[in-house]
Amino acid sequence: MELALTILGALLLIVMLVLIGFAGFSAYVSGKISKAMAPAGAFQEVEGGRIHYVEKGEGRPLLLIHGLGGNLHNFGYAMIDRLAERYHVIAIDRPGCGHSERDNDELARLPRQAEMIADFIRRKGIEKPLVIGHSLGGAISLRLAIDHPELVGGLAMLSPLTAVQESAPAVFGGLFAPNSALRGIIANTIAVPASIRNGAAVVETIFAPEPVPEDFRTRGGGLLSLRPVAYYAASTDMHAVPMDIGAQQDLYARISAPMGMLYGDDDAVLVADHHVAAIMAVQPELHLVRMGGVGHMPLVTQPDTCERFIDEMASRVFAT
Repeated sequence: MELALTILGALLLIVMLVLIGFAGFSAYVSGKISKAMAPAGAFQEVEGGRIHYVEKGEGRPLLLIHGLGGNLHNFGYAMIDRLAERYHVIAIDRPGCGHSERDNDELARLPRQAEMIADFIRRKGIEKPLVIGHSLGGAISLRLAIDHPELVGGLAMLSPLTAVQESAPAVFGGLFAPNSALRGIIANTIAVPASIRNGAAVVETIFAPEPVPEDFRTRGGGLLSLRPVAYYAASTDMHAVPMDIGAQQDLYARISAPMGMLYGDDDAVLVADHHVAAIMAVQPELHLVRMGGVGHMPLVTQPDTCERFIDEMASRVFAT
């Protein structure tokens, strides 16, 4: 018995030392990444935190909202500069993501993220923008149009999450931490080493069936996802979505703003037919663009098609 307790104590000590080592490594990597990819824009204080944003160009306003585990550089890879040639482009890091901050986990809920972005729109004085939401950013843009219709000119959604989806790709399994305490432990110990080890497989799934651009981690903001705060935010978002998305589906008929949706038929993250149908069932006039052979990241891989789609939606929203 005494020997067993000694062995158990030794094993626990080894585990603690390993976790301490992982924590030190994670802090080191996070510091290097944060220095290399410092905030590219400005900050706006909002109720519940502050939002980091990049603002570029002149003309009618476009508000760009990225997806799960991402940041505004996802749009910066191919879209911001070309759109800024004729629009006033405002790309944000969603609350808690990139360099933005949120005060607590409750603010990850879809209505709460929409409220923080609505507060951002008000404080910045943005006049009824065309909101371009990608993936989870699409779900939040829908919530913004439901709860704050006076602030939204229209929606141009790219591969949006619109409905309950029973399962996610297996590579996202590591994000399912059931509570904030465990989420925090994982974020600050094993998440960064695991992301370095498995990151290529995750990104390949996100882009599949299309290839991942070699410079996506730097130019597209992928490196920022390796930080502990990025894991914590993505895991919290993943946990929060099922609390709201089902009930949100019942509210889509309320949206009166012009809407459009662009989807890759071969999306390996979201089931295109399922998420398109959830909107089309109640908004049959929605402007829909489907693309064969295209995955979940058309904003990176198909910028020309995305640009034409956004121009079409802008012509409808800003017609007067």
